[in-house]
Amino acid sequence: MRKLFATLILIAFSTGLAVQANAAGLGQPAEWQLGLQQAATPVMEFITNFHNFLLVIITLISLFVLALLLYVMAKFNAKSNPKPSKTTHNTFIEVVWTVVPILILIAIAIPSFRLLYFQRDLPAADMTIKAIGNKWYWDYEYPDHGDISFTATMKADEDLKDGEPRLLQTDVEVVVPVNKVIRVIVTANDVLHAWTVPSFGSKIDAVPGRLNETWFKAEKEGVFYGQCSELCGKDHAFMPITVRVVSEEMFNAWAEKAKDDVDEAQKELSAALERKGKLALDASAKPNNNN
Repeated sequence: MRKLFATLILIAFSTGLAVQANAAGLGQPAEWQLGLQQAATPVMEFITNFHNFLLVIITLISLFVLALLLYVMAKFNAKSNPKPSKTTHNTFIEVVWTVVPILILIAIAIPSFRLLYFQRDLPAADMTIKAIGNKWYWDYEYPDHGDISFTATMKADEDLKDGEPRLLQTDVEVVVPVNKVIRVIVTANDVLHAWTVPSFGSKIDAVPGRLNETWFKAEKEGVFYGQCSELCGKDHAFMPITVRVVSEEMFNAWAEKAKDDVDEAQKELSAALERKGKLALDASAKPNNNN
């Protein structure tokens, strides 16, 4: 019984940590995180809701099975029940344990199929990005914006700035506008890779000689991180993805400059974001005259 109480306390503590971790960050993992990253797209919101729905179902099932086990141990041990029953069949119970699991599976299948359809039914795209997996980095192309193309590799530890996560930050970021449907075409030049950004709910295999596609619509500005999630070789763990979501005005300015020089466009975007951050900080620091 003591072990049971200890287990329940551990589950409750772990659940609390998961809630705190989910509230801690957006676009990247948080320390001691146990749950999913915060959603930044409609697809990820659907995934999170479906995950929470399944968590309720499996928790109720686990508690029900635990209650049955405790009841059986208390009711049918040799001390409490010295003359065991010889009952071998119970029609009602057999019908219940056949029908109820079927109903549970149907309840799970309906939102599961809806989610799968939502992920794979690509809406009309506002723009397209092509991601090409290589050992061990990503090439990107913007076919709707002229000749923009660049290679994104993992940023070395000594080059990281404050707030940039180790093993997730790339030297060049993928830049997209907020609240726009982005179609991502994915392929590979050598072996299997997978373009994955958890906060977007995006994960699609990059297969040599084949074009796969996915989509996302980021509803929040910020930086969102992912990694190759297909075991692609010795440097598989060093193939990150960095997507920066900005306003449409900032994206247009970046795209116009990136046609000539992606590195310079990246610097100008960083400077513009820094100015925007300072203005927001100054505005929040001013006293409210309405008070």
